[in-house]
Amino acid sequence: MERTLTIDITNKEGQEVTLFGWVNSYRDHGKISFIDIRDRTGIAQLVVTDGSAKELRDEFVIKVTGKVQKRMPNAINPAIPTGQYEILVSSIEILAKAKTPPFSVTSDGSDIDEEKRLEYRYLDLRRPRMAKNLRARHKMIKFIRDYLDAHDFVEIETPYISKATPEGARDFIVPSRLQPGKFYALPQSPQQYKQLLMLSGFERYYQIARCFRDEDPRADRAYGEFTQLDMELSFTNQEEILNLLEGLYTDLVEKVFNKKIYKKPFPRISFSEAMKKYGADKFDMREDKDPNVLAFAWVVDWPLFEKTVTKEIHPAHHPFTAPKDEDIPLLDTDPMSAHSWQHDLVCNGLEVAGGSIRITDPGVQQKVFKILGHTDEEITHKFGHLLSAFEYGVPPHGGIASGLDRMMSLLMGEPTLREVMAFPMTSGGRTAVMEAPSEVDEKQLRELGISVKKKP
Repeated sequence: MERTLTIDITNKEGQEVTLFGWVNSYRDHGKISFIDIRDRTGIAQLVVTDGSAKELRDEFVIKVTGKVQKRMPNAINPAIPTGQYEILVSSIEILAKAKTPPFSVTSDGSDIDEEKRLEYRYLDLRRPRMAKNLRARHKMIKFIRDYLDAHDFVEIETPYISKATPEGARDFIVPSRLQPGKFYALPQSPQQYKQLLMLSGFERYYQIARCFRDEDPRADRAYGEFTQLDMELSFTNQEEILNLLEGLYTDLVEKVFNKKIYKKPFPRISFSEAMKKYGADKFDMREDKDPNVLAFAWVVDWPLFEKTVTKEIHPAHHPFTAPKDEDIPLLDTDPMSAHSWQHDLVCNGLEVAGGSIRITDPGVQQKVFKILGHTDEEITHKFGHLLSAFEYGVPPHGGIASGLDRMMSLLMGEPTLREVMAFPMTSGGRTAVMEAPSEVDEKQLRELGISVKKKP
């Protein structure tokens, strides 16, 4: 018999159906047993009157056949879509037995130790809240793809194994077996590749990109890897980029997630104004902090450089960000006073996107590299490929990248990014379920020309 999903039993009163799923709960009342069966669409109640359900336990995988009938009025469950119906079971088949789970998968899960949840993430994802988050994430990404397709963008994948780039965080490095002693790096972002794609003539690129950064975790930042919407446009300006992403997020928030936007169009605030008014470049404009309202704002007119704890001069965004045209002479006289074409999007106190118009003049780009302390040899070694490419007709271009994990956590009202990711790393840097990082076989290390020093 053809499978029926639990949600569809509402249209099959009086019909015989076959359902597949997990035992969500089991209640034995002697001669009669009540079982909730769970599949990807929800829950339905089974009624067993012949004692054949005695062996069942929570999370067993089963196949059941029976007739759909209306529940008694006093047994209706308004909390679920199928609550007016039940299936009077004629046969049950156990497809897989299950050990008692280490925690409940039917609760919210917020009271369970996170390390334990991530150890058994495949069970944790069975809980309705987590399933809802991942299905909503799918809808978000599908909407983004459809929106950008309608605006003539092309989705292009860029390499995951590349060259180390100075973008502010530590790189994850990958040893080369064919060239011992040399290393690849996992990309912190597709920055240089997307600029090369503009030079290649694609004009409008995007990617749902995986990015890798060896930086300390926190609630609004995942350790190891994260996902961003990466976009780049040729023959553009800052106004077009801001309007494009603002239109995308306005439609996403209102049409897909049915949430309110605090103010439209998104306010635009200079960096200096934000620091003066809020004391930070990431701020929350909401007065009552209503979680169903998203307060977006653009931060523009950024300084090109900044001082950090470890460096006297550091790019406020990254070294490919273009200075304001009128400030280019300041690169020779007073670089710390120069402003840039950087643009960040903040929402409810978090940065959700950041980008800029890019430098396309090789002379200006080399000058910025030198201001940042790179020697001629370092510039050639790290960026020679990009500067050489610029000699073959580079269009003016710019773009923006938006953190999808962070945006998703805001849309779903979750406290951390890990609640909207399928298999995030733990706060201590261990992968969910898999025991990584782990030691590597000595033979493989020898093939790579690597020796590991043991701590004393």
